[in-house]
Amino acid sequence: MVRAATLFSFNMKWSIHFVTIAGTQVRVHITFFLLLAFIWFSTRSAHGQEAALWTTVFVLALFLCVLLHEFGHVFAARRYGIRTPEITLLPIGGVAHLERMPRRPAHELVVAIAGPLVNVAIAGLLFLFLRTQPPLGIEEALAITSPTSFLMALMVVNLWLVVFNMIPAFPMDGGRVLRALLAIRLDYGRATAIAATIGQALALVGGLIGFMYFHPLLILVAIFIFLGAGQEASAARLQAATNGLPVSSAMMTRFRTLHRGHTLGDAIDFLLQGSQSDFPVVDETGDLRGMLMRADLVRALAEHGRGHPVTDVMVDCPADQVITPELGLTRALEILHASPCNSVPVLTEDDRRLVGLLTRENIGEMIMINSALNRYRRHQAE
Repeated sequence: MVRAATLFSFNMKWSIHFVTIAGTQVRVHITFFLLLAFIWFSTRSAHGQEAALWTTVFVLALFLCVLLHEFGHVFAARRYGIRTPEITLLPIGGVAHLERMPRRPAHELVVAIAGPLVNVAIAGLLFLFLRTQPPLGIEEALAITSPTSFLMALMVVNLWLVVFNMIPAFPMDGGRVLRALLAIRLDYGRATAIAATIGQALALVGGLIGFMYFHPLLILVAIFIFLGAGQEASAARLQAATNGLPVSSAMMTRFRTLHRGHTLGDAIDFLLQGSQSDFPVVDETGDLRGMLMRADLVRALAEHGRGHPVTDVMVDCPADQVITPELGLTRALEILHASPCNSVPVLTEDDRRLVGLLTRENIGEMIMINSALNRYRRHQAE
């Protein structure tokens, strides 16, 4: 599965950083280890320790294939200048967290289909290898008790992964393929709405089947698909609402700044005096040096007290996470979602002077106001 940074999150904070490959963090959700423990103990109690070992290793091999699937998305997206900060492995599969989805339908089609093609390649290689091995009996082929039956089962499961991921439902790869094909002829928002509706309908059917036959994993997948489809549709509506608007139309222009001499106590006072939650930290000349986020402020306050300097707690603002008033709001939203900060500083393009903050709350309020004004204009026109 592949998703943009704006989409549904399966509580990704409960994940552990495992390794970084080609600039992408591979994270493992804590529930994955619970799945392995369940498989080990349930298989051992029913079929013995040897069967439990084979089955557990098979699940690990399966998730290695899932990881390769996700890197198919990663490297395809990288062709179009899209970074993937992390991949998270879940009990129901993997999720590649792309900074954004490609803007062209043809590019989205390539990124979406790259993952399943990796599974096709794995299955093909296993098939070619298995052709060189002696044939197995039916019982031996169905039981994962030898290297040959192990690889045969892995080949079959990779083919099933292709079929499963090509279901036309967000956030599955098939849903993105469907949206990309629809977007060739339709408006992007309309294509997303159709694909999301189909995805949610399929999720309801899958969830109903899961309840009828008491299949918890199918129910969990159905919930994931239903919420993912809804989030995808919301993201498309948000993109349509911000399309063509500059950052200056939504940025906050009245805000507090902190200086190098300020302490956490000063920041707490500012926090309690207003609604601002994140604070730019500037030097004596007014140049931006970093951002102090509310979560970091509260955590550092518990560790160091009010007298600790804010400069030790602030986070840097990379060049690609600083925006200008003239930048398109749609692009700024992508930067905001990729940033560790809840607020992104707005600097003038010529002298890099701090002139505003862009927050999700301000963008939401601007969209709400524009929607109300549009309804008023339609009412007046009638």
